[in-house]
Amino acid sequence: MTQNKIFGSLLLIAGTTIGAGMLALPIASAGLGFGTSSAIMLILWALMAYTALLMVEIHQFAPSDASLNHLAQRLLGRKGQLIANSALMFLLYALCAAYIAGGGEQVNQKLSTWLGLSLPPQAGAILFTLLIGAIVGMGTHCVDLINRGLFALKLLALLLMLALLLPQVESPHLLELPLNQGLIITAIPVIFTSFGFHGSIPSVVRYLGVEVKSLRRIMLLGSALPLVIYLLWQIGSQGVLSQSQLLENQSLSSFINQLASVLHSEYLSSAISLFADLALATSFLGVSLGLFDFMASTLRREDNFSGRSLTAAITFLPPLGFALFYPQGFITALGYAAIALVILAIFLPVAMVWTQRKMRDAANLPTGYRVAGGKFALLLATLCGIVVIAAQMFS
Repeated sequence: MTQNKIFGSLLLIAGTTIGAGMLALPIASAGLGFGTSSAIMLILWALMAYTALLMVEIHQFAPSDASLNHLAQRLLGRKGQLIANSALMFLLYALCAAYIAGGGEQVNQKLSTWLGLSLPPQAGAILFTLLIGAIVGMGTHCVDLINRGLFALKLLALLLMLALLLPQVESPHLLELPLNQGLIITAIPVIFTSFGFHGSIPSVVRYLGVEVKSLRRIMLLGSALPLVIYLLWQIGSQGVLSQSQLLENQSLSSFINQLASVLHSEYLSSAISLFADLALATSFLGVSLGLFDFMASTLRREDNFSGRSLTAAITFLPPLGFALFYPQGFITALGYAAIALVILAIFLPVAMVWTQRKMRDAANLPTGYRVAGGKFALLLATLCGIVVIAAQMFS
């Protein structure tokens, strides 16, 4: 295994995690203050990193091309397989539809601004889907190379944003306490979904092979990089704007305009716009690759041109259709994406690891790599998942 592939996989995990939704984190946690929102972020990152390591533990005894469908069937039976497939497809199709809608709007805007073209709203969505679909259809290696370039540009845009924001941070803003403890409930689902990358784990395992040590490093570093970036973004945004200013600007556009007006900088608006475009593209690449590989494995399609073309059609046409003709339906569905993500990223890994450990212990088979914490950590992770679902239902 080359270091090149490891680095590419790490960026794939990080790129999938750091989406355009990162920009909404200061809005979602506006009334909490920096300290409380950062503590919630650290707890939820630790939870998601832990369950990602559980997936590594599960994959070590399965073929490298095993999908979630295969793993759930082997360990949880037909009912577990059905739950896994339903949760994964709901989450990934909903995310893809949202990315197509957002990306199509951005493509139309750029074509209008740069080339003076006036196209119907559907044209941008179709062009964006064709572009990403062609890249994903060519395989993980192609996604890896394209993602590296986009991630580098996204990092430059982020550094420019932080360079403009951090010197203007006022420490009293960062010391503000929560205005209302109930605001924690509304913030938890948003922060939780911002660490969602688990749908891409089987694609990374397929790309690298079952190399536990490297996979552990990728899961930890690939999720830790977004954590650091999120914390710096929170410092920059919550340190420049007071809680009252953040609460007054609850839409993304008004929030960005408020930041730009406070700093008297047009460069900030441009950097944020570029970052949002690139974050959306890298997230869509990671999510659609996970869905593509899942559908290819589930339908057992051949790894040739006709097989990959059919898989690409099954992957991209349904979310494109919904994004074009029923966008509000998926916006509503995205409101409950946290529930699907809890099932996919917490309940299923815990249930599969619990079963796998029990089976191997009963048969006196080698235990291999086991994530620390034992049964207590598994139960604690399950409890955290229930808390996230409760927060989503009552927010």
